[in-house]
Amino acid sequence: MPEFNYFNYFTEIEEYFWQKRGAQLLVSPLDWAIVETWQQAGISLPAVLKGIDRAFESHARSRRAAGGRQLKSLAYCVDAVLDAAEEEKEAAAGTGPTTSKMRETTESFSRPELRAFFSRNIERIEAQAAALGATQPEVALQLNDVAGRIAALTQLLDAPGTLDLEDLERRLTVIEEKLTAALTANASEDFLVGVRRAFDHQLAPYRRKMTAAQLAQLERQYIQKQLWEGYNLPRLSLFYLT
Repeated sequence: MPEFNYFNYFTEIEEYFWQKRGAQLLVSPLDWAIVETWQQAGISLPAVLKGIDRAFESHARSRRAAGGRQLKSLAYCVDAVLDAAEEEKEAAAGTGPTTSKMRETTESFSRPELRAFFSRNIERIEAQAAALGATQPEVALQLNDVAGRIAALTQLLDAPGTLDLEDLERRLTVIEEKLTAALTANASEDFLVGVRRAFDHQLAPYRRKMTAAQLAQLERQYIQKQLWEGYNLPRLSLFYLT
């Protein structure tokens, strides 16, 4: 399995799924939420790709494939990916301490790339804050606060020595989580009900394949994605830089 830039996690999985499916169709919000649960669970890219391979192999032997039905969602791959991740963990047991993938890629991005990423995000967030100032002042206040926090993180790029991307990612994750909580609190009841209804509809064919914990985590990721897209906000994680 080839080595990939860890921060290309999302796009590598998307493109690999396209290749296996044989059609470059849009990946659904549910699929993106599934990828986020894998990323947050620390499942490596090779394990994900191995799991996708196995899921397609299993599907090819199934009656669904014999009937001409395509594998359309990454939800079908969840069990195979988790099995591959567990096998990887067992294989690594007893091999001694290893350097994390994120540590190995501390020079993945240049400082100008990171600065431009932060600048683009600040610009979009401030634009949305201005647009919402009259109708949703509480959200606008939160957005301006987030823009200020990202601007403060930009100062870390001027520090001498190797930039700790893992710590930077942690800080961005905290900012995302706090803003997601604020957006959820201010979202209309109709919007949240609609998002949950869409989630239930998309997941219905695969629900029996997942545990309650997996479903709960996936639902959180799905709602977060829909909230941020609904407010036209950029995701802050470095996984979205590429």
